[in-house]
Amino acid sequence: MSRDNAIATATAFAADGRFIADLTRRVAVPTESQNPARRPECARYLAEIDADLTRLGFSGEIIVNPDPNGGPLLISRRHEADNLPTLLIYGHGDVVAGMEGRWAKDRNPWRVSMDGDRLYGRGTADNKGQHTIVMLALEAVLKTRGSLGYNVVALIETSEETGSAGLRDICRQYADRLAADWLIASDGPRLVPHRPILVGGTRGTVDFDLVCDLRAGGHHSGNWGGLIANPAVILANALASLVSPTGRIGVRGIVPKSMPRSVRAALAKIVIETGAEGPELDPWWGEPNLTQAERVFGWTALEVLAVIAGDPAQPINAIPPNASAACQIRYTVDTDPTTFMQAIREHLDRNGFEAVAVKPKPSESDWGATRLDPEHPLMLWAAASVTETTNLAPTILPNAGGSLPNDCFADILGLPTIWVPHSYAGCSQHAPDEHLLMPLVSEGLAIMTGLYWDLGTDGRPGSDRA
Repeated sequence: MSRDNAIATATAFAADGRFIADLTRRVAVPTESQNPARRPECARYLAEIDADLTRLGFSGEIIVNPDPNGGPLLISRRHEADNLPTLLIYGHGDVVAGMEGRWAKDRNPWRVSMDGDRLYGRGTADNKGQHTIVMLALEAVLKTRGSLGYNVVALIETSEETGSAGLRDICRQYADRLAADWLIASDGPRLVPHRPILVGGTRGTVDFDLVCDLRAGGHHSGNWGGLIANPAVILANALASLVSPTGRIGVRGIVPKSMPRSVRAALAKIVIETGAEGPELDPWWGEPNLTQAERVFGWTALEVLAVIAGDPAQPINAIPPNASAACQIRYTVDTDPTTFMQAIREHLDRNGFEAVAVKPKPSESDWGATRLDPEHPLMLWAAASVTETTNLAPTILPNAGGSLPNDCFADILGLPTIWVPHSYAGCSQHAPDEHLLMPLVSEGLAIMTGLYWDLGTDGRPGSDRA
């Protein structure tokens, strides 16, 4: 039996209803991690996934999260031989709120429905549909070859949508059980629907507040305006010093000193496309002398997410006593996030904003930056596999602009990681009408089956493990 037979078996799962049947069962479990009352549903979901993996020769355990803010996790292993390498796969069974009553055509978020080539339901794109593709690809290889030719560890969590609480602790505590040679998993969107993509990591996040708190209460703007400092104005000017009117970051201590040659070469091949549902790009915004791909994938972004002063819903004639801004830094591995808060503090002081406090958010909610070099052997091997399957050279993205808990795998477990997304930017993954495109399901099943088939051959990449 051949690679082509395995791929045909996998793509048949999309055509004969097997994929939809498996996904329908999974979407029906309302695993909203932002709702503590749904915690039992998260455990039920993992029990069903555990049963499905058991049928593929896995043996698993559902683990109570050491962090009370996080849901349970599943670690399941298929062991073929001690002398074989090991693949780690990851998925998250939790979803954002269902947003019932807000979906078009009265769709039920917990019931899969088809409309044209769109498969609607909460979790279809993020992430139940994607780890369903991964599981069916493994099944197709097993049905065709009888074995994988390597061991597999599956890690499924139920807290990704709330920051993956407890995942770092689990990776440290169960490092021996999660030991592997590579991670090849699926999450996130492609850059464009029609071209496969291989993603080597993610930008990291650091969240913080800027606060200007000058006095205990508000004072009448007619009596005191022009006599006492306005914290909203001070804060606005402080923010303006951090980011210029054209989007250049003024705090140079948080931007990379340079961009690696291999990263710049990979990004030179990428043109940012927004699609029909995306916003129009502002080419004048951002770091000068960088391409748009370099700005979002190879550089730091400093964004203001919210600003509050007084009561915006019901302004009164008073100078507010305080003002605050919620800010976020997205950064690459070329910078050191432990220096960011000090760099911002020093910048504000140099520019006369001693009255503005820098208040970092808890670091456990941050995901660290990771990157697999575009010329790493695993990336080159995966690109060749995808090209053989699709007759298309995939886009190689050193790291995504957004974030995943990939630092748990790349840093704590020390693995080279590749993410193979099967969704697209217009999938409404955190909004009503979340959906997955069936053509991407079929192609995703083929791609993952090709990768997992090739991993069991002599041409597979070596291990980075010492």
